[in-house]
Amino acid sequence: MSERSKIHLVMGGRVKDPRGLDFENLENVDLVGVYQDYEEAEEVWRGYAQRTVDDAEMKYVVVHLHKLLEPELPEED
Repeated sequence: MSERSKIHLVMGGRVKDPRGLDFENLENVDLVGVYQDYEEAEEVWRGYAQRTVDDAEMKYVVVHLHKLLEPELPEED
């Protein structure tokens, strides 16, 4: 079985509601970086999320870019 890259984007910014993902101003979204696997992206995300833990309206997320680029691929663990 060939191993495909499963690239992930870490990004964050101020959200209108801490329970959602509606960013207040897309021009001010922090595009942290693109990573080759979830483990690396999660480690970076965790660092940014911990730095902003006291600001409920600041949220960082991991975006599964590979799912957007190739949505027909089956999920693999």
